[in-house]
Order: sequence, then C-alpha cells, then structure tokens
Amino acid sequence: MAAATMSLNSCSVQQPRATAQRLHMLLHLTGTLAILYYRFTNLIHGGVPTLPWVLMTVAEFIFSFIWFLTQPFRWRPVARTVSLHNLPDDDLLPKVDIFICTADPSKEPTVEVMNTVLSAMGLDYPSDKLAVYLSDDGGAPSTLYAMKEACSFAKEWLPFCRKYGIKSRCPEWFFSSYGHDELLFRTDEFEADEQNMKLAYDQFKENVERRTNGASAVNDRPPRVAIINDNRKGKRNEENEVQMPLLVYVSRERRPSLPHRFKAGALNTLLRVSGILSNAPYMLVLDCDMYCNEPTSAKQAMCFHLDPKLSSSLAFVQYPQIFYNVSQKDIYDGQARSAYKTKYQGMDGIGGTVCAGTGYYLKKQALYGSPNQLDEHHLRPKETYGESTIFIDSLKASNNEETQTDRFTTAILKEATNLASCSYEDNTKWGKQIGYSYSSLLESSFTGYLLHTKGWKSVYLYPNRPCFLGCTTIDMKDAMVQLMKWSSGLLQVGFSKFNPLVYGASRMSILQSMCYAYFMYSPFLSIAFLLYGTISPLCLLNGVSLYPQASNTWFKVFAAVYVSSLLQHLYEVLSTDGSLVTWWNEQRIYFIKCISALLFGCADVVMKSLGVAKANFRLTNKVVDKEKLEKYEKGTFDFEGAKMFMIPLTFMVLLNVVCFFGGIKRVISNGNLDEMFGQVFLSWSTLLFSYPILKGLVPSKQKSKTIKA
Repeated sequence: MAAATMSLNSCSVQQPRATAQRLHMLLHLTGTLAILYYRFTNLIHGGVPTLPWVLMTVAEFIFSFIWFLTQPFRWRPVARTVSLHNLPDDDLLPKVDIFICTADPSKEPTVEVMNTVLSAMGLDYPSDKLAVYLSDDGGAPSTLYAMKEACSFAKEWLPFCRKYGIKSRCPEWFFSSYGHDELLFRTDEFEADEQNMKLAYDQFKENVERRTNGASAVNDRPPRVAIINDNRKGKRNEENEVQMPLLVYVSRERRPSLPHRFKAGALNTLLRVSGILSNAPYMLVLDCDMYCNEPTSAKQAMCFHLDPKLSSSLAFVQYPQIFYNVSQKDIYDGQARSAYKTKYQGMDGIGGTVCAGTGYYLKKQALYGSPNQLDEHHLRPKETYGESTIFIDSLKASNNEETQTDRFTTAILKEATNLASCSYEDNTKWGKQIGYSYSSLLESSFTGYLLHTKGWKSVYLYPNRPCFLGCTTIDMKDAMVQLMKWSSGLLQVGFSKFNPLVYGASRMSILQSMCYAYFMYSPFLSIAFLLYGTISPLCLLNGVSLYPQASNTWFKVFAAVYVSSLLQHLYEVLSTDGSLVTWWNEQRIYFIKCISALLFGCADVVMKSLGVAKANFRLTNKVVDKEKLEKYEKGTFDFEGAKMFMIPLTFMVLLNVVCFFGGIKRVISNGNLDEMFGQVFLSWSTLLFSYPILKGLVPSKQKSKTIKA
C-alpha cells in the first residue's frame, strides 16, 4: 500500500477506445481483403480493361498497405498521469540542461526567441540545477545582444512570476489577450507591479527590436561561447541576488566550404559545450518558438526519469506540441490532432512514441550507448568523442558538484569554443554512432528511432495544461514546405538500410516498427490518390467501368470499406473532443496535402537519389503576416507562394471537372448509371474535397481590382 502511495506516475489503457478499435480492425480488414481478392481475380480471369484495372489495383493495394501499418496505433492507446508530490526534495533532483536552437533572425524574430529563453529560465526547478543554452546558427551579433538584454529583464521578470505564482512565464504571452486568464483575484499591489513589469517589458522589446531590425545570418564565422549569467553559488555575492539558471550563448563555427549538419550539428555542439560547463544528466530540447507554458514540466518529466521501474531503459519523455494560434476552423490541420491525440498515445502503449523534435526531456546517456550495457565507446574515447579530455571526463561523472566552483576559467571557455569548431568532429563518431544522427535532416525523429532500435524506451505525457505552446503555420505555403520536408526525410530513411520493416523489426517489437513504417511510407499515399483521381475520371469520360454495378453485392463491399474508413476517422475525432467541422477539415486538407506536399516529397527523394537535388534544410518562416493571419482566422485558404505545390492538384481538379460533366452526359445518354455510379461518386468526391482549389481558380472581384491596380 505504501509503495502504491509513493508512485511517481500511473499508466492506463484507454477503454473502451482500445476494444472498439480492435473490433473495427477485424471488420475493416475483412472488407479490405475482399476488395483485393475481387481486383486480382477479375484481373486473372480477364474481361476487364487491363491497364486501368492494374493501376486501380495498385492504388488500392497502397491504401490497404498504409491502413495496415496504422493499426498498431490503435491497438493499445494509453494515458499517463504524474504525482509531483511524491518527487524527492529539490536538493535531490538531478540537473537539467535546456537546449534552444535558432538559425536565422530574418525568419525567426529575435524577440520571439528571447521569449522562449525567458520562459525556460522561469521553470519551477532549482536554479542552481538548471542551465539554458541558446544555439545561434545565424551567428548574428544582435542575437548575443538580445541575450544580454533578456538576462537583465529576467532579473525583474522572474521574481514577479514567483511572487504571484504566474504560470505563463513567457512575457509576450502573459501581456497578450491570451494571458488574461492568469490570476483571477487581482489585487491593487499586483496591478501596480504588473503595470511596472509591462513598461519594463516594452522597453526590453523596443531595445531588442531596434538592434535586431534587418539582422541576417552570418554564414562565415568563428565559434563563440559566452556565459551570460553565471549561476554558481560562489558568484552570487549580493544578499538579495535574484536566483537564475546558468545562461549560455553558443554560436558554433560555420564555413561555407565545410559541412554544416544543420540542427543535428547544433545539438551535438550543445551536448559537448554543456558537458564541460553544467554537465546535467538530462536535457530539454525546444524550438525557438515553442515556449514553456507550465513551470512544472521538468518535475513532471522527472516523475518518469526517476521512477526505478522505468529509469534504466527510459530515453526521453515527449510532450505534445500545442499551438496557441490555431483558429476555430483550423483549415490546415495545424493542431495535428491525429498525431498528438491518437497516434502518439498508441505508440506509447507498445514501446514508446516518436521524438517530435521539440518539447522532450532526454537522458543524455541514451545518445552515447545502449541501456544496461557497458558502452564500447569508452574503450577508445578519443576515437569516439574527440580529443577533449575535459569533455571525456565529464561523461564519467555527469553530476560532479565538486568541480563547479572553478569551472568557468579562461581555459574552460577556450575549450568550450574548441568544442564548437567545425574541425572537432573530424575522425570521430559524432553523428554516426553517438549524439544526434547526421543520416537524416529529421535529426530528432530519426535519432529517436535509432534509440528505440537500441532498446531504449520513451513515454508520452499529455497533461491537462499544455507544458509547451508554439505557433503553427497559417498559410498553405508554409504548411506545404513543412510537410514536404518531413515526408522527404522520412521516406529517405524508409529506403535506406535503416528501413523499419527490416532493420527496425529485427531490433524492436513488430508493432512499434509498423508505426515507424507508417510515418516513413505514408508519402506513397500521394501515388494512390493521384491514380484514383486521374484513372477513374478518364475511364468515366470514356464509358469504361472500373467498379461493380451499384446493385451488385461486390459494390456493397466497396461502399462498406469506404464508410468504415469515414466512421473510424469520425470516431477518433469525436472521442478526442473534436467536432464534425474538425472531421471535415481534416478529410479535406489530408486529400489536398497528399496530392501536393507528399507527392513533392516523393519527387524530392527521387531527385536526391539521382543526384539532381542536394539535401537542404528548409526553415519554416515564423514571421507572422497580419494579412495572412486574417485570412487564416476567417477560414480562407491562402495559396500565395504555394502555386508550385498546387500544380498536380490543379491539373487533377480540371481533369475531374471535364470528366465529371462529360461522364454525366454519357451516363444519361447511355442510361448506365448503375454501372458507372462508383466512378461518378468518386469524381464528385474529388471535386468536393478540391473546392478550395476550384474557388482559387475563379478570379474574384477583389483579385480583379488588384490586377487592375
């Protein structure tokens, strides 16, 4: 009874959801196999148009294959809770390093980055056990200036938050309309302090914006490491000194002629630099626009990392990405409901979810070896970790408090700068066998996958109050660029020696490897949708039947599978607090993305394999355009800058318009609606999902005025 009381966390299977989904699997699988049987037997026996029939069979096989890979997500979804009151005292908690990465001040506003830094500094965790590192891959001097300004402002901001128990410790959020839910009981003293704090923040914001206006990345620069705030006890001489975490600015060396390694290289640099400065055993990774919304997130993660039943094999605790600017209609599916409310919970029940790239607390040891095994890398440390003996020694004692006092000497800072140089990783195993992998541009997702293949586990925590909040894409271009990057990167892994159905299945559970296979092979859906959206209407126009007659029993099988898919999706949406509008918007944007971003992702992989294109990190623009924001909030699709992505879909829409009306005319004249009903319905559905594209093709009065002007 006492052991149960002292439990740090709990895990429960979501019922009746799991049972309902397993029953649906059986029924849907029966219908899917029946359709494939129908296709193959008719193809073998003849009497059907061979080429169109083969292509439709290929499309339906792809749909069936991807559907099959999604089933492990639905097998054992779990929900987790934590018990913060059972954690040890603050002085017994382990140290935590926070890594924040920014790459280009022209696309990632510096004020926004500093808000993330300030929110991280405000975590409810012992300040002498917390360190915040900013990796500035832009290398702009203005960012270093902004860090110093943020540190000065934090000396007023953090005591204010602690005094009044403010949870949203991102000042931009707190002073916006979003943050008005804080402190329902507002005293005169609080309002006076709040007003003074607002003036201080406005001054800080003005200083940073004035200095960073027009700033851009410096692509040829030496490494630089700067201690912005020293949190060592020996350095806090003043009696009323504000307790703040260690704050470090890191700008690694960058040369146009040398490999850059993108975000993976930045994170590996932070691993090394933090190793000789703060050397915490755990780390939190945050995108520069994903700020801390719940001060207890670190302690919540420790409820898993400090659990003796989990800690030996637990690599990371993943939180969901929640976005504060998702509109009520959410036409681009910016909230990614399917991932964070269904798929991640499903993977958590069968060995661990994927690493999302931000909002996760990771055990550093996991990046250097396998659980419960003597790491072979320590046998020849310099061949693995590089020439720095100080860093190698830090790996042997990750929580050595005795070396804290004399750490930040000139020699130590010089060593930290050397660890951030381009040449340090030469002839080492960084990015190959240790640290974040360089084999994929999706460094965190791929590295998380490799950790699972080594035997590490992960957990997924979806608390009632979002621990991290970010800003989602608000136009079609950014949504397409982001999805193309993900689909291309994952598909490349699927075609490599690390493919989940062979490499993964031999090193993790078959269910978990199927989940990874879904993420890596789902871009193939673009091929299936393209075949469905072109072959079927062309045959409709020419009077060639590809489906059984509507009165035939086999047609009922096709209809049952289609309705089953829609109902399954509807059930998932409604069971995760969604609505019919959510369901419709997800159906529509899924179709649009498949014929655009996923298709271009496949093409990108082909071009890279042929040597036509090179690996390129596409940074999503985080600067908010007011006009785009207004369109997004109204539920109006914004295709500006996304015309290239829309070419295949536009072609398919125009084809379906011609074929639909031409096919209807032929059906009426021939009187064979019963025979052609399947294709008529399919073409009509394509046009229904593509309505935003059709609307965009017809010039509005406002567009005409713009053109005339």
